[in-house]
Amino acid sequence: MRLLLSSFGRALLSQLHIRMLLLTVLPFVFSVVIWAVCLWLGLQPMIDWLQDYFVVHSMFGIAGTVLNWFGMGTLKTVIVPMLAMWALLPLMILTALVFVGLFTIPAIARHIGARHYPMLELRRGGSWWGSLWTSLWCFAVFVVGWLVTLPVSLIPPLTFVIHPLLWGWLTYRVMAYDTLADYASADERRAVLRLHRWPLLVIGTIAGAMGAAPTLLWLGGALSVIFFPLLAAGAIWLYVLVFVFTGLWFQYYCLEALLRYRSGQPPDGPEPGGDPIRPAADIIDAGPR
Repeated sequence: MRLLLSSFGRALLSQLHIRMLLLTVLPFVFSVVIWAVCLWLGLQPMIDWLQDYFVVHSMFGIAGTVLNWFGMGTLKTVIVPMLAMWALLPLMILTALVFVGLFTIPAIARHIGARHYPMLELRRGGSWWGSLWTSLWCFAVFVVGWLVTLPVSLIPPLTFVIHPLLWGWLTYRVMAYDTLADYASADERRAVLRLHRWPLLVIGTIAGAMGAAPTLLWLGGALSVIFFPLLAAGAIWLYVLVFVFTGLWFQYYCLEALLRYRSGQPPDGPEPGGDPIRPAADIIDAGPR
C-alpha cells in the first residue's frame, strides 16, 4: 500500500509538470486529425447502414420497449447515431493508445529513468514486437468485451462498473509490459508482475475508472449527437491525458518495485529500520556521505 500511494503521488506531481502536459499535444493532434477525416468520410454511411438494419429487423420497437423500462424512452429517436458513436469509441481509444505509445511513453520512460532511477541497469527483457503483440491481443480482447457489453453499458449505473473493469484489465496488461520492457529481464519482469499482481490490478482499475470518464460525454442524449465532433475531440484529449497519467503511475511503481526486487527489499514497505515512506530510489541516490 505504501508503494501504491507513493507512486500515485509522484505520478500526480509529474502529470502537473509542464513537460508532461506538453507530451499530450502530439498524440491529441494526430488523433484529432485522423478522426476528423474518418468522421467526415464514414460517419454518415455508418449511421445510414444502422438505420436500414433497424428498419429491416424491426429493432426500433424492441429498442423503444427496453428504453421505456428504464424511463429513457426519449432516446429512441437518437438510438442509431448514439450506437454509432459508442461503436466508434474503441477505435478512438486505440488511436489514442497507439500515438501515446509512439510519442509519449518512450519520453516518459527516458525522463523518469534518467532522473529518478539512473542506478537501474537496462537488461532489455522486452522488445518492440513483444509490446506490439501484447497491445494487439489485449486490445482485441478489450474490443470483444466492449462490443459484447455495449447494450447493457448504455444503462448509466452499469457504465461505471463495466468500463472501468475492461479498462483496468487493458491498462494493467499493456502498461506493465511496456514499463519493464527495457529495464527488466524476462525473468525479472515475470517475478515483479507476480509479486505485485494485485497492486497493479488496483492501479489498472483506478485508471479504468478514470478512463471511463470520457464515456460520460455520450450520455447527453440528443445533445451528444448534435455536438458529436466537439465531444469526440474532448474525449480523445481525456483519453490521452488518462493514458499519460497511467503511464507515469505504472512507470514509478514498476521501476521502484524492480529496484526493491534487485536490492532484496520487501515488495511493499521499507527496509528494516528504513524510512517508511521514502522511495528506495531516493535512499540509494542519497548514498553514504
